[in-house]
Amino acid sequence: MTRDFTLTTARLTMRRWQDADRDAFAEMNADPEVMADLGGPLSRAASDAKLASFDAAFDSHGFGRWLVQGSPGGEPEFLGYAGIKPHDASHPLGAHNDIGWRLRRRAWGHGFATEAATAALDDAFGRVGLDAVYAYTAADNIRSQRVMARLGLDRAEQLDFTMPDEVLGEWHGLVWVASAP
Repeated sequence: MTRDFTLTTARLTMRRWQDADRDAFAEMNADPEVMADLGGPLSRAASDAKLASFDAAFDSHGFGRWLVQGSPGGEPEFLGYAGIKPHDASHPLGAHNDIGWRLRRRAWGHGFATEAATAALDDAFGRVGLDAVYAYTAADNIRSQRVMARLGLDRAEQLDFTMPDEVLGEWHGLVWVASAP
């Protein structure tokens, strides 16, 4: 996939990552409130590694987590990310693809996560040709659970899982499923 491929919605542009995006990404990942559901802020090194993994997914699979830009204040700005991440068989759910999103605090409450996730799912089921995509979050992440409900994902309690986490010790994931139309 070329670097200039984008997804667009009524209010958002979603594109692949560039080196110049590292600072805004790290700033978002350093916000304790934004990162509360994942055990707290990321170091700059961990943030850079996460961004590199997002870019590598595009190179390997042709899809991944997109940078989300919007213009809530008039000028286009970094809002966060949304998109599909491939996982291999070492994940507790086995090989699968999951959708995720994370937005800067000032982008919360405007419907941007739902709008970006809808575009990412449309791309995953259309251009990419996936049959199903999982979404998971912690039990206390009500904000993301509301996005999953707005997306029309189906709750799949039988897939809930626990996995080791360097910060939290264990992380418990509640699972939803999106299926291709």
